[in-house]
Amino acid sequence: MSVQKKQIYIVLISIHGLIRGKDLELGRDADTGGQSKYVLELAVALGKCPEVSRVDLLTRRVVDPEVDDDYAIALESLGNNVSIVRLDAGPEEYLRKEELWDHLDTFADNALNYLHELEQVPSLIHSHYADSGYVGVRMAGQLGIPLVHTGHSLGRVKRRRLLATGLKPAQIEERYNLTRRIQAEEDTLGTAELVITSTSQEIEEQYGFYDHYQPELMRVVPPGTDLDYFQPADGSEGETAIAAELKRFLSMPEKPLILAISRPDERKNITTLIEAFGESEVLQAMANLVIVAGNRNDIHEMESAVQTLLTELLLLIDQYDLYGKVAYPKHHLPDEVPILYRLAAASQGVFINPALTEPFGLTLIEAAASGLPIVATEDGGPRDIIGNCKNGFLIDPLDTEVIAATLIEVLSDQQSWQQLADNGLQGVRKYYAWSAHAKEYLQHITPILEQGAIPPKAVKGRRPMRYHDRAIFSDLDQNLLGDPESITDFNRVIRGQRKIATFGIATGRRLDAALRMIKKYRIPQPDVLMTSLGTEIHYAPNLTMDTAWKKHIDHLWTPQAVRRALAELPGIKLQPKVQQSRFKISYFIDPDEAPDVDEIIGLLHQEDQTVNVSLAFGQYLDITPVRASKGFALRYFANLWDIPLEHVLAAGGSGADEDMMRGNTLAVVVANRHEEELSGLSDIDNIYFAKQPYARGILEAIDHYDFFRESWEPEPT
Repeated sequence: MSVQKKQIYIVLISIHGLIRGKDLELGRDADTGGQSKYVLELAVALGKCPEVSRVDLLTRRVVDPEVDDDYAIALESLGNNVSIVRLDAGPEEYLRKEELWDHLDTFADNALNYLHELEQVPSLIHSHYADSGYVGVRMAGQLGIPLVHTGHSLGRVKRRRLLATGLKPAQIEERYNLTRRIQAEEDTLGTAELVITSTSQEIEEQYGFYDHYQPELMRVVPPGTDLDYFQPADGSEGETAIAAELKRFLSMPEKPLILAISRPDERKNITTLIEAFGESEVLQAMANLVIVAGNRNDIHEMESAVQTLLTELLLLIDQYDLYGKVAYPKHHLPDEVPILYRLAAASQGVFINPALTEPFGLTLIEAAASGLPIVATEDGGPRDIIGNCKNGFLIDPLDTEVIAATLIEVLSDQQSWQQLADNGLQGVRKYYAWSAHAKEYLQHITPILEQGAIPPKAVKGRRPMRYHDRAIFSDLDQNLLGDPESITDFNRVIRGQRKIATFGIATGRRLDAALRMIKKYRIPQPDVLMTSLGTEIHYAPNLTMDTAWKKHIDHLWTPQAVRRALAELPGIKLQPKVQQSRFKISYFIDPDEAPDVDEIIGLLHQEDQTVNVSLAFGQYLDITPVRASKGFALRYFANLWDIPLEHVLAAGGSGADEDMMRGNTLAVVVANRHEEELSGLSDIDNIYFAKQPYARGILEAIDHYDFFRESWEPEPT
């Protein structure tokens, strides 16, 4: 059969949070945010389509003096045969989403009762988030209709973020019910006929963690943008308070504006942008730089990571003497964000997002809707946006020369600038308006609806192995960079086992330098990236920093005292700033002139400095906090993720890797090892000395240990 116009009845389910037709209380709490806005605007947009006869948005009814009476109304019409339907589930008061799991079956039964009384069977059900997926699986199965799902955020990814804050697995389970959530997500993915995502990266790097990963059933349909809110410049923006605030910083405010808007987060890579601007006299002559990085009062009162970032930002401005060329306002209002885009567009400037990784890139769409060309990181959602809109350029976010050259290219040619701006305005309306979203949505669901009745779909059996029950950790330089040909085979093996094995890299390099090498040599993105000799831990897919680890290793760490103690020591010299970090002091060491490592440790002890000292390749001396090293970081991770050390394969080749390989871990020393530094490992039974160098040595060890065997249970005797 074909789908006739005005015959499609869509039921959307979004259970948690507070949803109403007007004055959404976005940000009221963690449950009332982007998802609430998304489902409401999706419902309204679908209701305007001629093919759609009815849209019901099912959510939970709340009767609570702490919230508005609007949320107690059982039926709220939004016009165009679109309604919010509020159903009872559990106690009347408002509950956090984590407290709803025991009441979801009641919600499903009441939803089915509502449809029975309506005497109309929906064409399909579209669930949003795991709790609605749980309900959607039950409703779609009983009604024999298709289930479409949008995850919004995923439990496996959330668990990684929570572990990074220092919460223990038991605490996470008690507070967030993640086992139930992940099980619901698995069942939903195993049942759904279609999964809608915002970006292709979301499919590959987030849903890819799930046993029921079926990319052939997943489609990218970017969320819409409010084009009434973000519009091209009209001349009035120059008279606003935020325009006056920017002028206060700039000696030549008439120059084009290079605009960057983001949270003050290391992953947003603002400092690299300032370095690119500071290193290019041509760019400075052409344009001003505007950095909008949240709101601040006193930097000293902000959390330590933000303090560090903003302090570095200010120091870079001073280092490059960018006063009068860079604006960095302390405050801005939400309603001033569209004005900032229009100010940049009116100046014939450019918007830049230099983030290390960008899952979607909403600011890029907002800039495009304002008639502003864009330059953006090549990692993540921007690939889709620029591919669709043809309104800018992708850049390597770690290459300052490329960043500067690309900005100069956009700003140099007025005709090209106008073409990019026009392309963005047209592309946003074609691909990112809610009307465009609804049109593409219907194109994807129509073939499913034309199949007719959907028989009950059995959830596919799941892999019997425990998810990520083992891990491989490798050094970067000594193991993965020396033989590019072996990386192809290594990549194939690692990618093929991503469902059961965590892949981690532990390196002495800083985060930016490590990412540059990983990209250059096409090494798989690690699930865990330990940088600066294990003093920083970042988790995929968004390079989430483990803040609990930073607090843990800060114990007894006084870097100024360390530098003073070693300042006059012969044969050592501080490495360049790019090799230093908050918890790592790095020196070059000449072994012919400098004391040996034991003497250096003794000297530091005499100065009451309890630290870790490591020597790599006979020429690099590193000082880190006493609680920090590659081995300590690996054990911290294994404990946090509940992976036995006996299930961890650690691969190294220099002295900096030694404590990763000692103890209960499985270990491999690759053939291109630094013999003298690792001589103490030769008599340890559970360390395998590979005959092959670099990545081939790791593959050899994987075979030696039968690392990917089905079960880790001991063989029966």
